[in-house]
Amino acid sequence: MNLYTCSIDLRNDGVALKFAKALDDWMGHLKSKGVILDWQLYRRKLNLASDSHRDFLLQIAVEDLSMLDQAFFTLGAQDEDVDKLYRAVHDLILNADFGLYRPFPDPERAERMALL
Repeated sequence: MNLYTCSIDLRNDGVALKFAKALDDWMGHLKSKGVILDWQLYRRKLNLASDSHRDFLLQIAVEDLSMLDQAFFTLGAQDEDVDKLYRAVHDLILNADFGLYRPFPDPERAERMALL
C-alpha cells in the first residue's frame, strides 16, 4: 500500500464542512470506481502545528503506482460528473502540498538487504 498525502488550506475557514462533504463525494466516487483503496481526512487540532503544516491532511491509500495512475486518469477523462465532483473540492482549496509515501522497509528493499 502507498499513501498519497495532501496538506491543504482552504480559501475560507467558514467552508470546512462544505469542503468535507465535497471531498466525501469525490473520494467516494474514486473508491467506487476502484481507483483508490481508502481515504481519511484530518484537521489540525487546537491550531497545534508549525507554520509549515496546513489546516487539513488528506491521506489517500492506493495499492501501487498503477492504481494511482488510474486515479489520475479518472480525473482526466472527459466526464461532466467527474469534473463537477472535482471542481466542488478544488475550488475551495487555497494551498495544497502533495507527497507519496510507502511502507518502509518495503519487501523489495528487505529482500535486497537480506542478500547482502
